[in-house]
Amino acid sequence: MGRDTEAIERDIENARNQLASTLDELSVRANPKNLVANTKQTLVAKVNQPNVKYAVIAVGVVVGALVLRKLLR
Repeated sequence: MGRDTEAIERDIENARNQLASTLDELSVRANPKNLVANTKQTLVAKVNQPNVKYAVIAVGVVVGALVLRKLLR
């Protein structure tokens, strides 16, 4: 036989609470300040990896040398 109305109402209330919780979490994740902070944290972690750090330094040296060469000509 079918479920009683109280069980159905409890299921609906549980689903409603889960949806509210999910929406709250999404609003926190989608907050622009949080997005910027997370992106900044990810970029800093990437740049602090030795292979990336040395590559960035090498590119900076090459670009700096090219700029100096262009200015001194």
